[in-house]
Amino acid sequence: MKNRLKVLRAERDWSQGDLADRLQVSRQSVNAIETGKYDPSLPLAFRIAELFGLAIEEIFTSPSKESQP
Repeated sequence: MKNRLKVLRAERDWSQGDLADRLQVSRQSVNAIETGKYDPSLPLAFRIAELFGLAIEEIFTSPSKESQP
């Protein structure tokens, strides 16, 4: 699943560690989500969305919609 997490984090000048602290997860988890190696749980996706003040769909792209023009 693609996401905008790295861009959103960079816009706020947060390191992966800063974001991890805010989400109460490890820095490795943030890295894995940003690189698409790990899809967050639904509760974590909600926490991410709330932290950035966005809808989940504004951060994460559904795999079924990635191939649509």
